Amino acid sequence: MSQSPVNTAAVPAIKEMLARLISLPSISSASSEWDHSNEAVINTLAEWLKPLGFSVEILDVPGMPGKFNLIATLGTGPGGLVLSGHTDTVPFDDKRWQSDPFTLTERDGKWYGLGTCDMKGFFALAIEAAREFAEQPLKEPLIILATADEESSMNGARALAEAGKPKARYAVIGEPTGLRPVRMHKGIMMERLAFEGQSGHSSNPALGRNAMEGMHEAMGELLALRQQWQARYQNPAFEVQVPTLNLGCIHGGDNPNRICARCELHFDLRPLPGMDMETLRQAIVSRVQPVAERRELGLIFEPLFDGVPPFETAADARLVKACEALTGHTAHAVAFATEAPWLQKLGLETLVMGPGSIDQAHQPDEYLALSELEPTVNILKGLIRQFCLQASTVG
Repeated sequence: MSQSPVNTAAVPAIKEMLARLISLPSISSASSEWDHSNEAVINTLAEWLKPLGFSVEILDVPGMPGKFNLIATLGTGPGGLVLSGHTDTVPFDDKRWQSDPFTLTERDGKWYGLGTCDMKGFFALAIEAAREFAEQPLKEPLIILATADEESSMNGARALAEAGKPKARYAVIGEPTGLRPVRMHKGIMMERLAFEGQSGHSSNPALGRNAMEGMHEAMGELLALRQQWQARYQNPAFEVQVPTLNLGCIHGGDNPNRICARCELHFDLRPLPGMDMETLRQAIVSRVQPVAERRELGLIFEPLFDGVPPFETAADARLVKACEALTGHTAHAVAFATEAPWLQKLGLETLVMGPGSIDQAHQPDEYLALSELEPTVNILKGLIRQFCLQASTVG
């Protein structure tokens, strides 16, 4: 951990900061062909935060060489506010971009580039907001948090939760929400179900055990479970008010005249807040295991990745009320998932709010509108004043 004398002039302007961040590839992907280290982005953020007086800690993400989290802290004491973002971007198709994804390009009142709104732009704006408070006596600390691999594994945020840091009281994740506060989102579960049977000549079903027929029955059980969950769980705050279960892809068998020896299904489940992921998995096992036993099929059921829990912060929470007052918008729910559940595990009252639109994220010609820059900085300054400069009240 290190700290330098305050020198606000050493920190570039917003446009220069964002241009440099965009120029540094930090794609995260399950495909090794696409996956990049985020070290250059982390070191660049540290280079700007140290002159503002932040103490900077850079942490390896265990088991992920080249992936790092950054915790930068201005001030000391209990409580405090975290402004959080992820340093990685998704892969891109350069043939569909009108300009170089790694060069910040201005046209039509917008800044274009990979990660402009999702979400490198938030770091530039958060640092600009923090600049004003570099030499002010904060009563509670301001923490800028930068994570790795949100777009692929979320292992950066998961590692922080397991390490028990950072310590603070409130957290705002600057995902693109059009500066509208978000206090709820669904979870994401992606699961793999496979049946192992016995091949044989199709002319005599007794010669084998058909894994595809078993999967057909299991799919019926899954759809019945979906119907039960949708009847039981509903939340009108969401556009799709019920949990969803999507049968996404299936593979089985190798020839019409052979009994199918193996069949595998991948499906996606989006639970609402209040639904526990392990309980859902147990319910699935209780429905498909009898199918496997009755048909004498081997059963494999496992997550394709660890999943993202659903997230909810109470409507009357202090942070929610503060963001509603600063933005003029009532906190709402969204369909996409974030790192919020892991910050909640750290005991932080958490909310998602940042510039840009999720409609531009993961798209060619991703952009951040210039009209959102000043409002974002002003809102973040308002949060810093309320949660760091003034003594907080804990109720």
